[in-house]
Parts: sequence; structure tokens; C-alpha cells
Amino acid sequence: MFEPESPIPCQIIVFPLTKRAAKIRDVAAKIMDKTTDRQAEAYRNQAAESLFRHLAKIGVPEDEQDEQVGAFFTAVELELSRLYDLNDTAEETSSY
Repeated sequence: MFEPESPIPCQIIVFPLTKRAAKIRDVAAKIMDKTTDRQAEAYRNQAAESLFRHLAKIGVPEDEQDEQVGAFFTAVELELSRLYDLNDTAEETSSY
């Protein structure tokens, strides 16, 4: 009567990490708040590991994980630059 269907290969499409603006801002702010480069790097590694674990858990292939996490941290670096520029501008306008 009914023949079982063969499984259809599928591709998991994850909402791009680079579009998770709140997460990007949060990670950048936390990195910026660290008092040493070593602390900032440790937090960055912790955040990256968390992203890798999440992507692996939902079945994203490793090569796509690398691309997603790399692009995410590129966005974090851009946000850090923006935050540093804002701080520099604020310091320039506050000192007469």
C-alpha cells in the first residue's frame, strides 16, 4: 500500500551568527571591560567554544562552524572598533 520513502538529504541552515547583533554587542562589551589582554583573550576563547558547541549540537558541519564563528568574531572586532571610537570621541569632547 505505502512504500517507505527514502530519507531526503537535508542541509541545516542556521540563522547567521553575524546577524545576532545583541550577541555581538554583548561579547564586544565584555571583551572591552576586561582589564588585560590575557583576560580578553580568555573570554574570547570561552565565547568561541560556546558557539562551536552550540553549532555542533544542532548538527552544523565543522567547516561551516569555522566560517560562522570566524565571521562572528570579525563582527565583534568591528563592534569593538566602534566602541573604542565612541570612547575616544567622548573623551575628546569632555576635556576642555
